[in-house]
Amino acid sequence: MLPSQIVMYTTQYCSDCRRAKAFFEANKIGYLNVNLEGNEEAMQFVMTLNKGYRSVPTIIFPDGSILVEPSLDQLEAKQKTRGFAHLNKKGRMDIK
Repeated sequence: MLPSQIVMYTTQYCSDCRRAKAFFEANKIGYLNVNLEGNEEAMQFVMTLNKGYRSVPTIIFPDGSILVEPSLDQLEAKQKTRGFAHLNKKGRMDIK
């Protein structure tokens, strides 16, 4: 099942996660933040997607595409080619 909004799986200590969050927030792109710390179900889901690795951020888009540990260039390219900025401007929601 595809999410209706961007879902980003993160941890608090991850610098790549902070960069991705800052990118989304600076571009007013809404997303659902799911913290893996203390969330076994989310951690298992991410590990299933990433062949056993707990790679963060893992970002799932409504079109079904997934970016794992994306660079700023990859996020910018995704924004330009997929135009995801219009999807949800409600801001960040957190699940812990």
